[in-house]
Amino acid sequence: MANAIIYLYSALSVVVFTLSWKLNKKLKSSILNTFILSLIFMLSILATFRIPFRTYYQGNFPINNLLGVSVVALAVPFYEQLPQIKKHWKKIVIIVISSTVLTMTSGVLLAVLFGASQEIIASLLPKSVTTAIAISIASEIGGNSAISAVAVSIAGITGSAFGIVILQKMKVTNTRAIGLSIGAVSHALGTARAMDYSIKAGSYSSVSLVLCGLLSSLIAPLVFKLTLLFFF
Repeated sequence: MANAIIYLYSALSVVVFTLSWKLNKKLKSSILNTFILSLIFMLSILATFRIPFRTYYQGNFPINNLLGVSVVALAVPFYEQLPQIKKHWKKIVIIVISSTVLTMTSGVLLAVLFGASQEIIASLLPKSVTTAIAISIASEIGGNSAISAVAVSIAGITGSAFGIVILQKMKVTNTRAIGLSIGAVSHALGTARAMDYSIKAGSYSSVSLVLCGLLSSLIAPLVFKLTLLFFF
């Protein structure tokens, strides 16, 4: 019975997300998007009722298990945009490679600047890819998976909240460029925000997310070795 009750937290997550989605539709705010509102409400509930995060996480297991499915589902918009991808593949390759290198090196340089240890640097290196890929990369190069998960969350939250706003301020109006940029730096959370902005932007964001994730897994060990060579 206790095991059944604990899974009510999954229902709570669904209710909070639904209410946040409806509120966001009224607010029409890029910063207070559905995910940010859900996060604020859920943290408030956990803090008010003093619910341990571990308990909530265990009760949210059915939804947590859908993470892998959601990543696989990103193949759908990827397939839908395949003709456009083939048409603009050179530009996409340049953007994906430069974005992957810049997101990695920016985190590394900041970590080095503030005197971070090798473990912290390894953990921050894959901050702009999905959690599953980031944890795998961090574990491979000697990082801490928990720190990586936090870094990925921060990148996703800030990107989903401010990414499109910043691009609009910079007069970037091309939906393909917006989607590729958001997906490269803010992974799944940014992609969800891009989907709200435009289906086309969301599709290109998913393309960027997938390609940057694959590329990051390949070059992260090399970037980490170069970091150790130059700074340690």
